[in-house]
Amino acid sequence: MGGVPEPGAAPATGGPTLGELAEGWLERRKRTHRDARNDANRWKNHLAPRLGKLRPAEVDQGELRRLVEDRLDRLSPATVRLVLRLLSTFFSDLVDDGHAPANPVKLLSRKLRRLVRPAHDPRATPFLERMEDVRRVFLALPEGSIRTAFAVGAMAGLRPGEVLALRWEHVDIEAGRIHVRQRVKDGKLGPLKDDDSRVVPIQAALAPVLRVAKLAASGPLVVPPLRRHGSFLKPHTLWKALREVRKTAAPPLPKVTWYQATRHTYASHFVLSGGSIEALREHLGHSTVLVTERYAHLRPDLFAGEHERLKVDLSTPAGAVVHLRSAEGTNGTKMAPRRKGATS
Repeated sequence: MGGVPEPGAAPATGGPTLGELAEGWLERRKRTHRDARNDANRWKNHLAPRLGKLRPAEVDQGELRRLVEDRLDRLSPATVRLVLRLLSTFFSDLVDDGHAPANPVKLLSRKLRRLVRPAHDPRATPFLERMEDVRRVFLALPEGSIRTAFAVGAMAGLRPGEVLALRWEHVDIEAGRIHVRQRVKDGKLGPLKDDDSRVVPIQAALAPVLRVAKLAASGPLVVPPLRRHGSFLKPHTLWKALREVRKTAAPPLPKVTWYQATRHTYASHFVLSGGSIEALREHLGHSTVLVTERYAHLRPDLFAGEHERLKVDLSTPAGAVVHLRSAEGTNGTKMAPRRKGATS
């Protein structure tokens, strides 16, 4: 029907271009993916200019290499990686629908993959590993907006811009939930990074902090600016306050940014305490669980149960000699006794 080839069939000569195929694909994606708006922007800004006029079968390794090199001149490797991920998803659907013979992104050379790999290991990203350090930072920060901002970030996982935009009408302390709906970016109120609002639970430790802040509130913002002439608290004010705390802390605190001390600390401790990656994704507002899985290595059950396979007692009694030679060969046959004075 409509000239659409059967799945798995070789694409016809000619046929629609990637730009033409992408229109319907991106429209359908709006109904199933939270990040569809960003996907459309990535296609328009980064993929369509170079690939939009090509047909699926014309996209080879040479075209991908030129795409990657061109985008790396303007974007970070992490952003280019997101662009390639979107292109790979697009091509997977084109293959299923019979519009493309193969997914060229999956055949990407190792050399090109190295160009867009993460610049840092997310497992090495620091955070406040001891809850006692979270308490120390909280008490050392100036009372009022800055201290409240830290508590909301570290105990609810909100991004700094989301904390600055949070209004009391979106905080229900008795019901134990925060409705995250907006963020502050470049000093202006706007939509969330992933465009969808979300509900975050209020931890028991955060509730009394919010009650005190609400009693002292004189306006709609949970974290009001320090000066009347500003609309919102400045992010650099938060970072500066944390740096001052770190300078004078004894014993020393980990070298963390405000983001790492709040949002990253929340996510890390949520997983360490047994929380699921799926629930954490909802709390953090990630568009896909793939982003949240950077915290999976912290799961307390990661190396338990099924991973316990090598069961052997290697303890050595005092004064005993350990011989690295088994009484049986690798095929289960008995080995000849070792003669006195023989060497291996």
